[in-house]
Amino acid sequence: MAYPTVSAPYGLKPVNLIGGQVFAGATRQMEIASGYATSIFYGDVVKRVSGGTIEKDAGTATATPAGIFLGVQFTNGSTGQVQQQQFYPASQSIKSGTKIFAVVADDPDTLFQVSVVSSGTTISGVGITAIGNNAELVQNAGSATTGNSAVAILAATATTITLPVRIIDVVRDTATAADNFPEVIVKINATMHQYNNATGV
Repeated sequence: MAYPTVSAPYGLKPVNLIGGQVFAGATRQMEIASGYATSIFYGDVVKRVSGGTIEKDAGTATATPAGIFLGVQFTNGSTGQVQQQQFYPASQSIKSGTKIFAVVADDPDTLFQVSVVSSGTTISGVGITAIGNNAELVQNAGSATTGNSAVAILAATATTITLPVRIIDVVRDTATAADNFPEVIVKINATMHQYNNATGV
């Protein structure tokens, strides 16, 4: 039996960079438009939109991410207090004259750990032959209790060039069988990352 058991999706978590380079926590602050009406959770995929702000990238087979959301800071409109938290609550009221800033892991070379599902939040797995294939994102609702995302990747991998992530490796510590891995390491595909594709926002 694998330990620890992967019981549910948790979004994309940065682990290191291509070539085994250390992920030193380097991130970029990106603005969320005041009153943006969709919650964004730790580990969600985000994209730049016109106006210079970001939104949750709800794409599955066609996502074009700028990075992964790792938290937010804003001045609460009711209390006037600066809040730093794990997720952005939809339609957040902020103090007049202030802005909402997300923390985003946006380096195109970042590698992320993510869980594999057969659909929805049902944990599945892939075999070793999935390494090098591309995968579709599965967009599940995050948790306002933990602040964590529930995004995962679909177990049915392919070579389709427009899929948003590439499987770089499997996580052997949580294997449930000799060739079944419920967690993998992925990279945002170069042609799909907003910093690399030729199409602007």
